[in-house]
Amino acid sequence: MQRSAFYRGESLGAPCQSANMSDYVIRLYKDSDYDVSRDLFAEGLVEHTNKAFQHAIRLPHIWLPVLAVLLLPALNLLSIAMSILMAVTAIVVVYYCSRYMYTSYIDYSLSDDMLDIRKYYLQREGYSFWVAESTSGEVMGTIAALPSSDPGGEKHLELRRLSVAKHHRGKGIGSVLCRTLIDFARKRGYEAVVLTTTLSQVNAQKMYEKLGFRHTQTLYLLGPLSKVLGFSFLAYKYDIPAA
Repeated sequence: MQRSAFYRGESLGAPCQSANMSDYVIRLYKDSDYDVSRDLFAEGLVEHTNKAFQHAIRLPHIWLPVLAVLLLPALNLLSIAMSILMAVTAIVVVYYCSRYMYTSYIDYSLSDDMLDIRKYYLQREGYSFWVAESTSGEVMGTIAALPSSDPGGEKHLELRRLSVAKHHRGKGIGSVLCRTLIDFARKRGYEAVVLTTTLSQVNAQKMYEKLGFRHTQTLYLLGPLSKVLGFSFLAYKYDIPAA
């Protein structure tokens, strides 16, 4: 998959209870966080495969042909075994295509900005990368910031690489990481924080909206595969109040 300004997903569960800040701290990335930061990013994205697949399989242009194949034996045009095999094959293909939409982006990112996190995010003006670390030294979540490259976004800071370990979700860690980035943007004179997330990441969307982000547009990747799967992205924006 080619690099897209739209594919900047995050991986969070549903926010439930407020976190106890005495249990963890938000700090800048260190080189010792490298492997776990990359793992959190990759694992957090690929887990959305099932929801993306469920969305795709409900689309009429996908489920109707599958249904038609299953009905062919009734017309004596195909054996029951063959119709089932064809339908199952089609469903499996849809699943792995849905998974590919995530894994191809993961592969790209791990060889791009996530290849040398320190150099990309901590040695450039306006960039940053934070982790949430427990008192026991476990990295629980990550978030990254960089100046927006979108047209007209010179005063916008982009939120990327937001991910929280599955067993630490529901504690409000994602919200605290987002507020850390918003505070970073405010202190540097940015007018807004922007991000995009995939349609499948419903819990993250709810968190963003609760924090004050507003949905600005729905975007689609170019290419037939994304169109067939109905794979879309939601752009969000948080306007920083003027001082």
